[in-house]
Amino acid sequence: MKNIILASASPRRRELLSLAGFDFTVKTADTDETITEAVTPEETVKTLSKRKALAVAEQCKDSIVIGADTVVVIDNKILGKPKTRDEAYAMLSSFSGRSHYVYTGVFITDGKEEISFSEKTEVEFFDLTDDEINAYIATGDCFDKAGGYGIQTGGCTLIKRINGDYYNVVGLPIAQTARKLKTLL
Repeated sequence: MKNIILASASPRRRELLSLAGFDFTVKTADTDETITEAVTPEETVKTLSKRKALAVAEQCKDSIVIGADTVVVIDNKILGKPKTRDEAYAMLSSFSGRSHYVYTGVFITDGKEEISFSEKTEVEFFDLTDDEINAYIATGDCFDKAGGYGIQTGGCTLIKRINGDYYNVVGLPIAQTARKLKTLL
């Protein structure tokens, strides 16, 4: 059986891949995450997940490598991870009482075959008060997550509903990933 390598440092992706029953190692490589051309969110996550996977695959020839990238989109604007309290506040307040979208791209390769796909999930927030936003920011949970919240942590209290794959919002559409990964094993 081939070794499986997750080309991501995300603890959430590691947890999901483990829950699905896969034995794997984690290896990351520095990759340029700049997208210079105007592309859709779907194209963005597919491109970035491919870059991440191929950067690791170059170093690990006889392995199956999985790359993933997640972005949050509102008003046709891609949001990354907030770096400051003000950025987190701006992101969370922009979601208040509205829907936004989470896209995750996944790229899997065994050196011969390549599988690329993306998932899109709609997330609707409750109307949020300043106190609710500030209390969530004070937990620090917002700073290592695209869009500034974690659906699987304290951010769950901000969310009114989702339409789509919950695990996509966590950072990896695991059911679809597992099915496609098994085709290369």
